[in-house]
Amino acid sequence: MGGGGSALRVCTDHRGGINWLSLSPDGQRLLTGSEDGTARLWSTTDGQCCALLQGHESYVTFCQLEDEAAFTCSADCTIRRWDAFTGQCLQVYRGHTSIVNRILVINNLLFSSSYDRTARVWTVDKGQVSQEFRGHRNCVLTLAYSAPWDPPRAPCAEEEVAALAAGGLLVTGSTDGTAKVWQVASGCCHQTLRGHTGAVLCLVLDAPGHTAFTGSTDSTVRAWDILSGEQLRVFREHQGSVICLELVDGLVYSGSADRTVKCWQADSGEHVRTFSAHRHSVSTLKYHAGTLFTGSGDACARAFDAQTGVLQKVFRGHAFVINCLQVHGQVLYTASHDGALRLWDVRGLGSPRAPPPRHTSKRSLSRLFSNKVGCAAAPLQPA
Repeated sequence: MGGGGSALRVCTDHRGGINWLSLSPDGQRLLTGSEDGTARLWSTTDGQCCALLQGHESYVTFCQLEDEAAFTCSADCTIRRWDAFTGQCLQVYRGHTSIVNRILVINNLLFSSSYDRTARVWTVDKGQVSQEFRGHRNCVLTLAYSAPWDPPRAPCAEEEVAALAAGGLLVTGSTDGTAKVWQVASGCCHQTLRGHTGAVLCLVLDAPGHTAFTGSTDSTVRAWDILSGEQLRVFREHQGSVICLELVDGLVYSGSADRTVKCWQADSGEHVRTFSAHRHSVSTLKYHAGTLFTGSGDACARAFDAQTGVLQKVFRGHAFVINCLQVHGQVLYTASHDGALRLWDVRGLGSPRAPPPRHTSKRSLSRLFSNKVGCAAAPLQPA
């Protein structure tokens, strides 16, 4: 197992913790959203800040970077669209009456979730709400979108399925313990997914299979058929809240407050392996080229061999919880509540190897605040 070593670059331009980090589709730029109420654009070529996005009146909760536009949402109840090159604010989306938690931009649609118990869909170019989704009894935390699809061309194909297919589906998760499936075209609730006994904190979607996976404070991951509303499977090995999920190649990875990540077969629910070694809750995870990267409340990022579960490297340097991470090329980017964006060399990780036999293992947030400022940089080595 390798040690953390030194970061390639440490960027502490933000005056508050970084809540989210988004990588552009072409991998050339990064977007960070911060407790200081600003977002920043960064070049992945040299790690330099290339634009400061100012205008929100409270902290930025989430952000998404597209090829030509950057999107941010905030505790000031608004969403903003920015020019991804100049940092100029192009549009302010107003309508939510409380903190906007998450946004999701797909083509000309902008989906949002809020503490005001609603989700909404906006037209990106006009900035207008086209549908409002009401029905949750508490905060809407997370969301996922299933794009329109071609329904079966058979006599038994129902009109309802055809209507669902035409407009696509929005899936939302809430602190009320439910997830809901919405018809985007009509705004109607198609299904309510009941079974969790705690808040739904995270959600991933297998869109082609019309299957949603939800993680909850009840320590379970659950799989659902979003068309029928049927609960398909319950993944019960965790001993703490499930905080983050990722679905990759038929495998579900779940990060938990029990200090582990677990890997499951998505179609059967079989527990494949456990990734241990964290000293606090697992706050974020990302699979990349055979390596599972994790961020934790212990202020460390870690790299595991995804096939064997072996810990390969620990990245030390942050002072507080790592809220988000991304990987591009041979560089790992970590963003923390300490206000720093750190860049790490990950060359040499993820060498291909034959997968070991699968077996089932036995069962074996509070927010931190900081306003670290300053800047320490080292020359960025070529990836």
